[in-house]
Amino acid sequence: MSVASSATMTHSVVAPRRTGIALSAIALPLVAVVGAIALWWGATVVFAVPTFIVPGPQVVAETLVANFPFLLEQAGATVLETVLGFVIAIIIGVPLAMLIARYRVLEQMLYPLLLAINSVPKVAIAPVLLVWMGFGITPKVVMVVLLCFFPIVLSTVAGLRSTPSDLVELTSSLSARPLEEFTKVRLWWALPQIFVGLKNAITLAVIGAVIGEFVGSSSGLGFVIVQSGASANMALAFAAILLLAVISIVLFYMLVLVEKRLLPWAEGNR
Repeated sequence: MSVASSATMTHSVVAPRRTGIALSAIALPLVAVVGAIALWWGATVVFAVPTFIVPGPQVVAETLVANFPFLLEQAGATVLETVLGFVIAIIIGVPLAMLIARYRVLEQMLYPLLLAINSVPKVAIAPVLLVWMGFGITPKVVMVVLLCFFPIVLSTVAGLRSTPSDLVELTSSLSARPLEEFTKVRLWWALPQIFVGLKNAITLAVIGAVIGEFVGSSSGLGFVIVQSGASANMALAFAAILLLAVISIVLFYMLVLVEKRLLPWAEGNR
């Protein structure tokens, strides 16, 4: 068999397989979403739940369409707080994690403090941030940073310390400098683990923004939920919650896409 025919056969086998994987990646989540909506609708019908307690999917969809410009504007405020806090957490957390992974003294000094900060319920911190920073965007961004910071640091340190000893010995035998070993071997080896922390943090980022909006805000989807609850407009509250779920999913899969583009060599390990 010639090389050309062998390559053709391999391509003919791989291409349908990739197509099937892509279709299943789209179809299976859609099946789950449709099933969840069907259960939601069925529960409201079977148990005759009043609309002012749990509105059905149709009522929520109609409310979402009717208030879409308003909800889109509020979603923009929440996304801005989320992304700003997430980026700041990366800018601060990743370099700090590199220092902790490089110097054991820093780990012994800072880890107890980081654990203490992470263990404090963020809902308890939100009113304090409101007093210190007012009703603007700043306390929401700080809340996002506080929620995202620890998982980013933890995953980065774990990734940097997971480099196989064989690779470290190889770079030493090639007379690589410590900085070269760190940036060209340890950092690249740690990137898959770092992205695990980032993907965990991005979902927490949305939660942090909403917590900040719950405590004190005049914009954002958290503000919409609070106001809707106060006026017993559950359909609008559910529409805002639905948008929050969509935002979380979109941001998460944007990170997944960046990971696949940046780390194609790690695809086989997932």
